Amino acid sequence: MKVVVVGFTHAGIAAVEQVLTTYPEAEITVYERQAKISYLSCATYLHIEGTIPELSDAMYADPADFEKQGVTMALQHDVINIDSNVHTLLVQDLITKQMATTHYDKLIMTTGSITAIPAITGIENPKVLLCKTYDQAHDLCQHTVQQRRIAIIGGSYVGVELAEAYINSGHQVLLLQQTAHLLNKYVEPLIADQVADVLVEKGVQVVTNAQVTAFADTADDQLLVTTKQGDFVVDMAAMSAGMVPQTDLLEGQIAMAANGAILTDDYMQTSDPDILAAGDAAASHFNPTKSNVYAPLASQAVRQGALAGMNVGERRLRSIGTQISTGMMVFGHTVVGTGLTLASAQAAQRHVAHVVYTGAYRPEFMLDAVPVTVELIYDRNNRQVLGAQLMSEHDVSQAANTVSAFMQNGGTIDQLAFLDMLFSPNFNQPFNYLNLAAQLAVKQENGYLRT
Repeated sequence: MKVVVVGFTHAGIAAVEQVLTTYPEAEITVYERQAKISYLSCATYLHIEGTIPELSDAMYADPADFEKQGVTMALQHDVINIDSNVHTLLVQDLITKQMATTHYDKLIMTTGSITAIPAITGIENPKVLLCKTYDQAHDLCQHTVQQRRIAIIGGSYVGVELAEAYINSGHQVLLLQQTAHLLNKYVEPLIADQVADVLVEKGVQVVTNAQVTAFADTADDQLLVTTKQGDFVVDMAAMSAGMVPQTDLLEGQIAMAANGAILTDDYMQTSDPDILAAGDAAASHFNPTKSNVYAPLASQAVRQGALAGMNVGERRLRSIGTQISTGMMVFGHTVVGTGLTLASAQAAQRHVAHVVYTGAYRPEFMLDAVPVTVELIYDRNNRQVLGAQLMSEHDVSQAANTVSAFMQNGGTIDQLAFLDMLFSPNFNQPFNYLNLAAQLAVKQENGYLRT
């Protein structure tokens, strides 16, 4: 069995590792445009702020290790065309420019995503930089050294993390968000506003409802950023405006979502029985709505990639779907979420409600008993938990994983209210803050709280 993997992304690496384990007799060939692999894009902000000395420190895989195991590693090779009818690929060596046609028995598409480039006048300006790939991050970090005032376009996770990194490295930072709140796809407005307050306190200029309409050079070689909230002059801008899947090679040949993400079944198989897909190139099965969504996350990529590699020869293990759990640190505050927000639950036409719990994460006689905010979203018809977001100076990251596992099994607010959780004054209250949030929801549904 000849297995060809197109794109050695996080999903591609996980897929190859599983093919090597599960099908040791398979002939594996990898085609990847880049010269370097396994770059974790979160390293960009970590390097800017000085947490990691070199960008390359965030690379976790070496092509030579795969070659030693018999994998043909065709780095700096671009797949020009795929013909799924005859199982062939047209490939160009980017160094020699030579073209060649090759055959596959099974194809795993892990081509990843690219940064969404909005249709903004002047966006091709060299002072406007991207930050997803290793080369883009390298250029961004090199360019940053000589600049003072930085505009960050997009207030999602990447944008907020970059804002903190640039403040920590002594820059002036302008964070522009098109919508009314930061992190609008991930957290409720209450937590989004708390994040904005922390950023502003640390020196970030946060401007929301600020759709960027143009970039232009000024007379003194600075960058003019025009928005619907006014004009801003900076030295450079970093784009973090979301991701789109790279799937054009198979357009019209397999089933795709409206945004181009490849649709798969629970075994990561596409509508073509000899093609599998994973990672940022593929859609995810979102459990809270039982639908396909696009979730370009490294956590999703490695799980999907491993499943694709495991199932390339025969169906061995099904995906259990995702709750899309995410998390970040913002100046010492943990911000995490899983499942639906109130707005996305309403868009999914669920009969939904939510509660907000705020209280000390452990008894107040303990040192640093800092508060935690919990937003809990649930379905009023069946009382199932649909999502949660938390923010605290205490590390509440594993609470998101707890709620994710709870939702995976269809848990209700009544069950979460009395879920068995350990107690020690070192760690939490006799009732954990997740218990207490769920108890508020139960009171609300039983008529003891005003909705």
